[in-house]
Amino acid sequence: MYYFCAYKRTVLKKKRKILFLINPKSGAQSAKRVPQLIEKYIDRSRYDFSIGLTEYAGHASVLAANAANQGYDVVVAVGGDGTINEIGRALAHTSTALGVIPRGSGNGFARHLGIPLTIKGAMEFINKAEIASVDYGKLNGRPFFCACGVGFDAYVSEHFAKSSTRGMFTYVHKTLADWVTYEPEVYEVEAENLKESYKAFVIACGNASQYGNNAYITPFASMCDGRLSVSVLAPFTPIEVPVIVTQLFSSTLNDNSHMTTFVTKWIKIKRKAAGPVHYDGEPCEMDAELFIEVVPAGIKVLARPGWDGTSPPVPIYKQFYDVVAGVVR
Repeated sequence: MYYFCAYKRTVLKKKRKILFLINPKSGAQSAKRVPQLIEKYIDRSRYDFSIGLTEYAGHASVLAANAANQGYDVVVAVGGDGTINEIGRALAHTSTALGVIPRGSGNGFARHLGIPLTIKGAMEFINKAEIASVDYGKLNGRPFFCACGVGFDAYVSEHFAKSSTRGMFTYVHKTLADWVTYEPEVYEVEAENLKESYKAFVIACGNASQYGNNAYITPFASMCDGRLSVSVLAPFTPIEVPVIVTQLFSSTLNDNSHMTTFVTKWIKIKRKAAGPVHYDGEPCEMDAELFIEVVPAGIKVLARPGWDGTSPPVPIYKQFYDVVAGVVR
């Protein structure tokens, strides 16, 4: 069965008010050139634009909420998945759409929507975009727009957040270092038509298909089906690591014998004690019991015309180019 983002779709025909909120701390590169590039590439026949800078954690939510109250049609998150989360939770259930210029270290949300990683490419995307209503998730009441999870990915996210450097290579280094000492645990899982106990390395719940950097943990996730895509990865041996990694980045992890997948409107996860979780790449501590649910058509986004809510896999050579070349050309 195929799902389409048909909850509500609006073609941008008249001139709209758009606000670009720049997180100067996102990504590894300087944000100094971003305002000039926005001014250079924006289609002034479609948009009246403003630009703002965030100054502290949570500031993007405040600015986005103010923009929605002032009647802005679009607020663009110029940053990573954390910035998108801040702005998205302020725009949920409003008439203001979320746009993205990806500037983070992973950019999972933007990659799922097919937004180019260059500022020029992202601006061309925005200039041609339609507004579509899409789903988002909640983890114990906290909104997420890309993915959330428990297990090894949350463990690594916690350590990665404390690192003085960002980017793909830092993440890989942390992953390898943490993998040596990590002990998978047993989780009690309940969902629609399912009640099971799993010893899991990772339990990931995706509204989008990937963590970021084209690591497809829930490769068949759709933002428009009213469901979360759940992947439960059982423990595996060291000799299986190359296969697991290859499948993760080639969007074929569902084929692995250690993987269990299903879709659901909600899921309860119970572990032995409170511990780390992550949502949209941001780690935090939560209780032993977790409740994760989908909110159908809860937020408007800028999407390419005809988008069906899913993300096509990206060739390996393109992934390598994105990592090496960076996101500002």
